[in-house]
Amino acid sequence: MKKLLIISPVITLLLQATPYLSNKSCKECHPKIYDEYMHSWHSKGYFNNKLHRAVADKVPVYDCAKCHMPAAPDREKLASGASEPKAIYKEDSDAVSCFYCHQIAFVKEAHLSNNIILAKQAQGYKPSLFGSLQNPDSSDKHSMVHSPIYDKYACIGCHSHKRNKHGVLIFEATKPGEDSKECIKCHMPYESGGVEKMNRRARSRHRSHYFKGVHDAKMRQKSVDIKITPSKERLKITLTNKMGHPLIIQAARQMYLHTQIFRDGKAIWSSFKKSPQEDKKALFVTDYLLADGKEAPVPYFATKKGFSNNLKAKKSLNLEYKIPSLKKGDKIVSALYVELAKPSCIKVTGLDKKKWGKALLMKRVEFIVE
Repeated sequence: MKKLLIISPVITLLLQATPYLSNKSCKECHPKIYDEYMHSWHSKGYFNNKLHRAVADKVPVYDCAKCHMPAAPDREKLASGASEPKAIYKEDSDAVSCFYCHQIAFVKEAHLSNNIILAKQAQGYKPSLFGSLQNPDSSDKHSMVHSPIYDKYACIGCHSHKRNKHGVLIFEATKPGEDSKECIKCHMPYESGGVEKMNRRARSRHRSHYFKGVHDAKMRQKSVDIKITPSKERLKITLTNKMGHPLIIQAARQMYLHTQIFRDGKAIWSSFKKSPQEDKKALFVTDYLLADGKEAPVPYFATKKGFSNNLKAKKSLNLEYKIPSLKKGDKIVSALYVELAKPSCIKVTGLDKKKWGKALLMKRVEFIVE
């Protein structure tokens, strides 16, 4: 009597399911792009970024998963608290996954945050991935298709806005109706070299996957302009945001402008003495509050905003100060700094202040009085 091999529907589904391609698997064909990505902050997440994890661990659910662990198969359970991130799963530890980002079919605008709709994959076949490249090449791992989504909209799936469960806006890079063109222009400029090791089409350039931003000194330098306009006892500082998004978009950060006057090498005037908090008009930060008016530990719990000061994209701000009478040879120095974790964030997370609260220079300008 012949034995019948019976395969259950569940097993059949597993055999047919599209396999997940890990970030590391991309290295075989795309070593240059993989290296760029691994040096970017898209590769940083819950398991390899202390600031992100310290903030995430202060809330009852991993609400960050939607954008910071998007490939996780149990993403909805992570957001509801029914599951926790698991380092053993590549889908979780890959952070902002290459495979996930290259499956975007559509970005739908929504109130709390935009929703990313992934392309449906045919079961039992190698996956189809998408990008902005014209006439892309396929491989034994996946097919490749040009999609207009990657020319305009892919970034705003995550880099648009985010509201917490109380509807408080805690992140905003773009407004409704805006696209990703400005994001791509600045953060994904063309780099030399083809997209793949074989470079069968002899391509001379590709879109950078470093995603350079505030962590890169050159990007910080070119993101703003500072103009110093002195008179005898008055000083005007004009700060211009050259970026395509507000000066501050991450809730944990703060920026501040520090202006000083030096005479014979000694500071005779400063816009603040000890803390940027002394000069609120030149402090760019958002504080979050609970319903009783107390400071929210992290934005997840906030029911309203407290002090908030920002500078919109492509806008300028004039700051005026009363100063001592200037003399020939006096040097005026104005510098904008950014802290990746503001003092309240350092306090609640217990992170190393010297590392995470360190002020990074955005731009510094000098003016010599003649």
